[in-house]
Amino acid sequence: MSVDKATVRRIAKLARIAVPEERVESMMIELNGILGWIEQLQEVDVESVEPMTSVVVHKLKMREDVVTAGGDATAIVANAPQSDDNFFVVPKVVE
Repeated sequence: MSVDKATVRRIAKLARIAVPEERVESMMIELNGILGWIEQLQEVDVESVEPMTSVVVHKLKMREDVVTAGGDATAIVANAPQSDDNFFVVPKVVE
């Protein structure tokens, strides 16, 4: 796939980026270079590679699952600027 000048202008318009006319040619070359790298990546065989979420192998830190009686609601709202019946009162932000 290759990008022409009309496509560069259309991409710039869709992205709401002001691209001066003298930069269109260089942007076209840059975008074609990027697409060339993507085409090279598609040639790599990744059938036997497992998907991963990170390049570093790590395990999530786990905490012990302990049942508690919960927090003391009165102590929790004690430092709140405003509270009502053990609930935080916040100003309305949406009209």
